[in-house]
Amino acid sequence: MGKSNGKHKVETENLDLEHELPPADGDENSPGSASAAPAGELSGVEAELQKVKAERDNLLDRLARAQAEFDNARKRAQKEQQDFRDFAMVDAIKSLLPIVDNFERALQAKSESGEFRTGIELIYKQLQDVLMRLGVQPIAAKGQQFDPHIHEAVEMVETPDAADHEVLEEWQKGYKYKDRLLRPAMVRVAKNSGK
Repeated sequence: MGKSNGKHKVETENLDLEHELPPADGDENSPGSASAAPAGELSGVEAELQKVKAERDNLLDRLARAQAEFDNARKRAQKEQQDFRDFAMVDAIKSLLPIVDNFERALQAKSESGEFRTGIELIYKQLQDVLMRLGVQPIAAKGQQFDPHIHEAVEMVETPDAADHEVLEEWQKGYKYKDRLLRPAMVRVAKNSGK
């Protein structure tokens, strides 16, 4: 072994290359660090990665759409159920309205017995309270301007005492259920050609 500048030259012939540590990153002088993979393999891996990413994005998009469709279907089913309940309720309420009419007629009749009248008034009030809790509202008619959407004109009366198309008298009450017309109010309407 020769000396050069006071340092020994390492002979590469006696080195145990099998047990040598791998070169550090960025060590360009080490053997085998020229290129870990050929350029063709690297572009193939990148292409595969892009393909997998595109497939992932497609699946996430499909999942988001499926969730939105499910939410819409659930909301639509709830609305249909509520509409069905409202429709069933309308039929039940319509069958009660003639009973309410008969109670109103009984209350308008002159009665000798005060207890009988008090009983009728209590029953009528209970029935009205139940209808109000269910969402049934009477339609205002007397003194109102005639509205063909909620009033049904039974008679037109010429009179100078009221405005044209003013409701003079209500013959049968009209009712609404949650903004839905159950039955129009049957009314007598003023006809005043002078105003």
